[in-house]
Amino acid sequence: MRTPEQPVYPAHWEADVVLRDGGTARIRPITPADAERLVRFYERVSDEAKYYRFFAPHPRLSDKDVHRFTHHDYDDRVGLAATVGDDFLATVRYDRVDRHGNPASRSHPPAGDAPVADRAEVAFLVEDAHQGRGLASVLLEHIAAVARERGIRRFEAEVLPANSKMIKVFTDAGYSQRRSFAGGSVHLTLDLEPTAASLAVMRAREQRAEARSLQRLLAPRSIAVVGAGRAPGGAGRLVLDRLRAGGFAGPLYAVNRALPEDTTEIDGIPAHRSLREIPGPVDLAVLAVPADRVDQVLTDCGEHGVQGLLVLSTGHTGQAQRALVRRARSYGMRLIGPGAFGVLNTAPGVRLNASPAPYLPPPGRIGVFTQSAAIAITVLEELEGSGAGLSSFISAGNRADLSGNDALQFWDEDPDTHVVLMYLESLGNPRKFTRLARRTAAAGKPVVVVRGGRHSGGALPPGHVVPATSTPEDTAAALIRQAGVIEADTVTELVDTGVLLAGQPLPPGHRIAVLGNAEALGLVAHDACRAQDLSPLPTTALPPDAGPEDYRHALGTALADPDTDAVVVTAVPTGGAGLTAPALTDALHAAITAVPGRRIPVVVAHLAIDGLATALSARGIPGYPSAERAVRALAHAVRHARWRADAAVPGSVPAFDDIDEHAATRVIAAASAGEAAGRHPLATDRAQRLLATYGITVLPALAAPGPDAAVRAARRLGFPVALKATAPGLRHRADLDGVRLGLATEGELRRAHAELAALGSHDAPRPVVQAMAPRGVDTVVRAVADPAIGAVLSFGLAGPASELLGDIAHRLLPVTDRDVAALVRSIRAAPMLFGWRGASPVDTDALEELLLRLGRLVEDHPEIAAVTLEPVVVAPRGLSVLAATVALAPPSPSPDLAPRRLPAY
Repeated sequence: MRTPEQPVYPAHWEADVVLRDGGTARIRPITPADAERLVRFYERVSDEAKYYRFFAPHPRLSDKDVHRFTHHDYDDRVGLAATVGDDFLATVRYDRVDRHGNPASRSHPPAGDAPVADRAEVAFLVEDAHQGRGLASVLLEHIAAVARERGIRRFEAEVLPANSKMIKVFTDAGYSQRRSFAGGSVHLTLDLEPTAASLAVMRAREQRAEARSLQRLLAPRSIAVVGAGRAPGGAGRLVLDRLRAGGFAGPLYAVNRALPEDTTEIDGIPAHRSLREIPGPVDLAVLAVPADRVDQVLTDCGEHGVQGLLVLSTGHTGQAQRALVRRARSYGMRLIGPGAFGVLNTAPGVRLNASPAPYLPPPGRIGVFTQSAAIAITVLEELEGSGAGLSSFISAGNRADLSGNDALQFWDEDPDTHVVLMYLESLGNPRKFTRLARRTAAAGKPVVVVRGGRHSGGALPPGHVVPATSTPEDTAAALIRQAGVIEADTVTELVDTGVLLAGQPLPPGHRIAVLGNAEALGLVAHDACRAQDLSPLPTTALPPDAGPEDYRHALGTALADPDTDAVVVTAVPTGGAGLTAPALTDALHAAITAVPGRRIPVVVAHLAIDGLATALSARGIPGYPSAERAVRALAHAVRHARWRADAAVPGSVPAFDDIDEHAATRVIAAASAGEAAGRHPLATDRAQRLLATYGITVLPALAAPGPDAAVRAARRLGFPVALKATAPGLRHRADLDGVRLGLATEGELRRAHAELAALGSHDAPRPVVQAMAPRGVDTVVRAVADPAIGAVLSFGLAGPASELLGDIAHRLLPVTDRDVAALVRSIRAAPMLFGWRGASPVDTDALEELLLRLGRLVEDHPEIAAVTLEPVVVAPRGLSVLAATVALAPPSPSPDLAPRRLPAY
């Protein structure tokens, strides 16, 4: 049992964080073992900073001070430190106080009915050399999360008016706050309940910090290649040669412990036996040494002040890889790899090719993130074949530290990147990925993704420490689409789509003009449009001997037609037509530029015209070796344009006056009392009471264990009635005779009851009687709290459509009216709701209201783990919920409200 003298160390408060300048630090609770470390830190702090902290000259810490600042109960008194290596960079501390400012304790509450103190005084101290790196801001986030966990709802701080930096830390945090001036100091009070403003501030700081951490790796001022030998060959020497051939703009160093002592250079590049011998700073160290040597090299890098590591070495798995990441972060470094293929940056002032790639591609508008080396090589080859360039390229190998989310943070604000292509073998943090991807895509930078291993049951290649998500594949795919991510099936399709989006505008619609000089190729393009749900216009057939001028005229006519949303140009070489790559490219470009004020995409499908793809790419026109590839890329652009248009119109959440949130809280509290920790279902009556607090009514069902009970229930409800088996094997199964409908008399009911009883030789039917609902379409509505991605709302038609065909749509909560409207219409069987084959349309307004109400319920009460409403019969007017189940569980911490931190390995 914990005592004040032996408090339990709260290890879950430890976190690695990225600072404003891109470096890392570790935040952890202060312990008595930190006494000497605290004294050293205090000695480095300036007298001015000490005065701001203590409001008086305080040149040194007394033994009493040291004891007070290192001994905490981790409840009423908490201290956190930001560390790099063995040094403190900054500290923060809170002390619980009562409303009069006197020390208070939760373990010894005030007498009588006085409430336990829920406020604390907070104070910071940041070493002068590290001010401006965002340490105080990130410490405030973490100490606020600790305080909320310990029942503290507000912070109070006394700050000298001259301490403008600390005042700004508090005022910029986004929390609700009050400020007053008395006794020569500024008194600040912060309410610690997260707000939309505090969440926005935290995310903006996270974005800047993580983008900066990657920028330090993609635009280093100096590079050391560790493991580069004198003789050609080997990964280290190969990367060194590629860096030099690419024209890297900064100092290069070769490091190899096997070099003779008199070796000072390798092919003109300064060479050293140890990284410690390099006289100047090193921003990026490329590690091409055996796995068993990486640890020592990492130590040399950390002590030399290297900012980041690119680990090409393979062989790190499991615990060794986790230790590698922890040690790199302890020195303030980010790490790409291990098993990385490398990084490229084509910016003129950088020209970085830190990879085995044979050359640095030309500058372009595409950013690429991959994991495996094989995929990296494939993507680079596909880009070369298309004639397209790139802005930057990251192949992160095992992705032990730096991830695709970091890359998205960087590319979101990178002016040279207009399209993001990603090959991902897992989604380590799906909720963050979808949030970042949605932001990037909504800002006009499409994100195209291939997910490897989607159907491999979550298995990852050896060495990966990033956990695979347990989210079902169909749910993950739906949420990725909801975020505006374009999901491609192959690497070729990934590049095809990226090349189009990088050079062409988005199409305003789905009407596609096809023109060309080969009837067969035009027909293939026409059929491909149909297959992709595009609307091809009548094909413009040019003669087989059509020349460049014929193409210019035909394309100009198509572009001028207001009914055309995009154009597919097909071309095959014919003798004597002059259809060369330069001539055709000039003609097409002339036609495009001749129609001012109207920009729609143009793609070219060509066969055997040498150099056409490269020539077209130079003018921003994508060329493809088949019509199917061209149309598939165009279809992705059409769908993305539709998503962009929908995302530009914000939805709203109606205010339902009949929702009783407090009543729902009471039902949940009563249902949870006495329950063991973990997930547990609600009894049927409690589940229905809980749903009723949010205006969701379940049609009453009365138990009918025998025929007499069934008749009594029917009299109470009124004939006609339905008799339904509730046994798991028969539930909702009319096809197994588990449901009997429209029973209008006692005799019919008794016969049906006897027939149901005959079905239960192995599983008692446990029948219930229910009033008949109006006829309509049977649907199923679910909400599930997924620990990886948050709460998800799902919808589909009941029965085979969802059970066998997986025709279910999903949306991440919270949802708006536009979200639920799209949810209802996104299933393949949606036409059945809107009058399919002459049937009456059902009341989709009532269905959408039900979805909104359920979304509100689950969003407002994180204790709700799952809700299933099945079936929900949607009639031409109104709907009926015939059955419902609800499960509760201790809520998982919301990842959106947690302070910034890197994944813990």
